Amino acid sequence: MTGFLNIDKPVGKSSAYIVGGVKRLTRTPCGHLGTLDPNASGVLPVGLGNATRLFDYFLSKQKTYRARFTFGATTDTLDGEGEVHFGGEIPTEQEIQGALSGFVGKILQVPPKYSAKSVEGVRGYRLARRGKEFELPPKEVEVYRFDYLRQTAPAEFEFEICCGAGTYIRALARDLAERLGTLGYTSYLRRTASGIFTEETAIPPEKLTPENWQNYLIPTDMVLPFPVIDTFDARIFNGVTVPTEAGDGLYKIYRDGAFYGLARAEGGMLKAEKKLC
Repeated sequence: MTGFLNIDKPVGKSSAYIVGGVKRLTRTPCGHLGTLDPNASGVLPVGLGNATRLFDYFLSKQKTYRARFTFGATTDTLDGEGEVHFGGEIPTEQEIQGALSGFVGKILQVPPKYSAKSVEGVRGYRLARRGKEFELPPKEVEVYRFDYLRQTAPAEFEFEICCGAGTYIRALARDLAERLGTLGYTSYLRRTASGIFTEETAIPPEKLTPENWQNYLIPTDMVLPFPVIDTFDARIFNGVTVPTEAGDGLYKIYRDGAFYGLARAEGGMLKAEKKLC
């Protein structure tokens, strides 16, 4: 059994916990596409079986979040789970909107210390919990949209953010607040889309049962944004590189009507790159 389940992760559960539940339910090896923090909710695509072989092809996909930032305070975890420290003024809506353009495009971002980033083989969140002092290097990430939506409380404001993989929303809250001369943290976070997976079609994990989960399984080829090559030399199934008129790039290939995997065209030649069967 192979494919994807679009899970709507609830607040309070880790991504690993959700994947473990899906594994026990389906009795199939599986993994998720992009961690969500325990206090965040929303779209968590889970790949089953051979679909996990394709995770590298999703690294560039866009993700969309609805987030709320609280200003005039921060926490050691940069979210609502940490110890709160107050300081700084609450910016106006106009000041916030004027600062957002500086965080759109390719930017350097230092990941939160409470994150899965490793320092000499140890996860940052483990070091932080032990009270260890350490620094994480900045990383280039890409933010496509950073839209102000509304004020939700005297110190809390809501945003919609569309970004590339590896972007930390908690770090955006910290850095935006710093740009505004104050403190800030993420007080609410929900992922509304991850590539083609959206919250409209996401399934709460408690809705899945041994009898119905296959009804929600999305075929692997449906989630891949690559064109199809309908006709080609069948020797490709034996690992042979064959001539093609297709332009350079990745293509989905089928064998006897069934999705076989991905092939790469380059310089007029086509070769199977990732086989799923």
